[in-house]
Amino acid sequence: MIQERNIATNVILSIVTCGIYGIFWFIQLTDDTSRVSDDKSMSGGMSFLLSLVTCGIYSVYWAYKMGKNLYQTKLDKDLRAQDNSILYLVLQLFGLGIVNYCLMQNELNDIAQTQY
Repeated sequence: MIQERNIATNVILSIVTCGIYGIFWFIQLTDDTSRVSDDKSMSGGMSFLLSLVTCGIYSVYWAYKMGKNLYQTKLDKDLRAQDNSILYLVLQLFGLGIVNYCLMQNELNDIAQTQY
């Protein structure tokens, strides 16, 4: 099971901690998506490390892959789904990763509500 998270709280904590909480959120988003989509190829820690080592290039691929995984998971669970992977990719290219986090968290919250 994944935990439903408050988006506003996560954004505020990311800003107040100068991005440190954003790293934790990134890792949690990746791990939760990996858990619900049964895609064990992505781990939060490894994705963060690869993004760091490649100076953010991997994060563009990460955003696209997360969009595909979330879309497929919502289809598998018979939820209303829209493929936002290109949107996530474009937002990541323009440096709006925090917006991606919010949108992805919203999709994960939708998936978490169906688990109960």
